[in-house]
Amino acid sequence: MKILLFLAKGFELMEFSPFIDIMGWANNGYGCDIQVVTCGFHNQVTSTFNIPVMVNKLIDDIKVDDYEALAIPGGFEEFGFYEEAYHEKFLQLIQAFNSKGKIIASVCVGALPIGKSGVLNGRNGTTYHLNGGHRQAQLRSFNVNVINEPIVTDNNIITSYCPETAPFVGFLLLEKLTSKEKTETVKKAMGY
Repeated sequence: MKILLFLAKGFELMEFSPFIDIMGWANNGYGCDIQVVTCGFHNQVTSTFNIPVMVNKLIDDIKVDDYEALAIPGGFEEFGFYEEAYHEKFLQLIQAFNSKGKIIASVCVGALPIGKSGVLNGRNGTTYHLNGGHRQAQLRSFNVNVINEPIVTDNNIITSYCPETAPFVGFLLLEKLTSKEKTETVKKAMGY
C-alpha cells in the first residue's frame, strides 16, 4: 500500500520525517508493505529553514486510487507554506481523498488546508494551539469544531496541534493502515 506525503513549500522537517521513518521501520523487518511517496508542486521543495528536498511525484501526476492515505506536514507562513498548501489543486486533491473515504493525516497547521478544502465542515479537528490560538481560530473560521487536544480524529481525518505530535500521528496512521498489534511492535522497536 502507498501513502502520499504532500510537501508544500515551507513544510516543517520535524513534521515530515516521522512519516518516512515510522513507515520505513514498519516496512523494514516488521511485515508492513507500506511505501511513502513524496509529492509537491515542483521536483524540489524547500522546507522551513531552507532545506531542499526532492520529491517522487508532482501533484499533476497523482492518481488518488493509487494511495491508501494522504499525509500533510505543516509549515511556516514566513517560508511560503500557505502559497502552496492553499493552492486550489491541493485543496481538490484533499477533497478527492476524502470523497473516497481515504485517510488524511496532518500535523500542526497541515490541518488548515484540510479545513479550507471544506472536508472538515462541521467536523472535529485541531491545529497549532500556541501563540494565542490564532491558528485554531483560523481553523474554526472554516466551520470546524476545534478541540484543543494533541490529536483529534474524526472518521478518516487525523489532525494534531504541534510538531511534538508528529510521531504519534505517524503511529496512528500506521495503526489505521495495519493493526494495533503491528503498530505496538514498531513503536517498541523504535523506543516509544
